[in-house]
Amino acid sequence: MHVHSGYRNIPNMRSDNKRKKFLLNCDMGEGAGNDELLMPVIDAANIACGYHAGDIMTMQQTIELALENNVAVGAHVSFLDKTNFGRTAINISPEEVYDLVTQQLIILDEVAGALDTKLHHVKPHGALYNMSAKDAGLARSIARAVKDFDASLILFGLSGSCSVSEAKTLGLHTASEVFADRTYQDDGSLTPRSQAQAVIEDVKEAVHQTLQMMNEGTVTTVSGKIIPVLAETICIHGDGRHAVEFARAIQQAIKE
Repeated sequence: MHVHSGYRNIPNMRSDNKRKKFLLNCDMGEGAGNDELLMPVIDAANIACGYHAGDIMTMQQTIELALENNVAVGAHVSFLDKTNFGRTAINISPEEVYDLVTQQLIILDEVAGALDTKLHHVKPHGALYNMSAKDAGLARSIARAVKDFDASLILFGLSGSCSVSEAKTLGLHTASEVFADRTYQDDGSLTPRSQAQAVIEDVKEAVHQTLQMMNEGTVTTVSGKIIPVLAETICIHGDGRHAVEFARAIQQAIKE
């Protein structure tokens, strides 16, 4: 695993150690204005590569912030769609997806290299994330791009999704991701943002859901059904209204 010389002990997501540490990750460099407050309470930053948000300057600033706080640096790859913040489905070929991911990894890796650090993980964003969770071909293209770029990178993907299974088939390291601030459907997918109750706004509810996923390996869906999830990394959206409050409360709950 690539680590910067200043990193604290980032939980090793490759070991099958039964006493797993839980990694709190956050989407960053998206212009939400929370990054400086969030960075001290997270373990991994998924940094926008300029396709859905951000530019070279924000990437640089976010990586610098991450290094100051001993946070792992990851690429938050997306469709090229700043207008819709990468949250609108776009149909492109597997070859185009491969190139799309590769280009963003090259961009962020160059910025990281100039700051004497390396990438640790990759996490698709928005529509690309949700589509690849259900579409094995799309998931395979993303995983192949990541592996060809750097086989030691960890791919963050939705727990129980094609993203994780396809990456594992290719021999990539993966981290099954769960969400503190989003609700779940009965099939394990996230409730689409276009629907009511998609986003959790209450801090107690977010903490309760996180602890349930960590301790019991389950989540309660919007219909009240209890389904299994594997919580290897927990996401908080950096652009969420209560992102900082959630991150602090969840980190405290995990410590306790």
